[in-house]
Amino acid sequence: MWVRSTMAYRTSFLIMTLGNIAVTALDFVVIGLMFTHVDALGGFDLAEMAFLYGTSSVAFGLTDLFFGSTERIGRRVRDGTMDTLLVRPVPVLAQVAADRFALRRIGRVIQGLALLGWALTEVEVDWTWDRVVLLPLMLVSGAAIFASVFVAGAAFQFWAGDAAEVQNSFTYGGTTLLQYPPTIFTADLVRAVTFVLPLAFVNWFPALYVLGREQPIGLPDWIGFCAPLVAAVCCALAGLAWRAGLRSYRSTGS
Repeated sequence: MWVRSTMAYRTSFLIMTLGNIAVTALDFVVIGLMFTHVDALGGFDLAEMAFLYGTSSVAFGLTDLFFGSTERIGRRVRDGTMDTLLVRPVPVLAQVAADRFALRRIGRVIQGLALLGWALTEVEVDWTWDRVVLLPLMLVSGAAIFASVFVAGAAFQFWAGDAAEVQNSFTYGGTTLLQYPPTIFTADLVRAVTFVLPLAFVNWFPALYVLGREQPIGLPDWIGFCAPLVAAVCCALAGLAWRAGLRSYRSTGS
């Protein structure tokens, strides 16, 4: 329904999508400006930075496209409109994700894919079969990990009432973090996004293996291949959190 509504005004949709591409592209413009003064950032050149940026943006963009609307759950909890979702014969999470579905968000995915394509033509990589397999696996697993963070954040809003900005700090903030190489951050931060909130498996560890670089905290090189397993665990935990949050919902009482 929302897609049909959007496409009823195709010129508007095109302008908004192009605007979304332009806005998200400004993030990389900032990185490009840095490289007018330096040759490398944390040991990574511009093409390798583009590789990190592209993989992070595509993974997050796919998740934001399909689960970005979950940040509105707090508003529904506060005003009681969550009740209308509970009486429909459709999974509540699917309804929440489809609520005001914004097709224009595909602009971030397009921009990320374009930059990733350019990076792949510029980086010097020995494309063995395992690296070829790991690249699409990284994007799918990264999107699943981000999806688990979106769902867990939405579940938290059942108790918090409104924690959209807290959720955004881990989702939008997380993708910004992953656009930069782990070598510029402290070891404690890298450990935190590895063992506490495993965002490092979205692209850092797989990308380091593809680029032939050492892991920053002494983990084995093959740790990047654990991304699908980490994604599965994260999704399972997010599903449990969502079910717990949904069971705790008590409406507004009006």
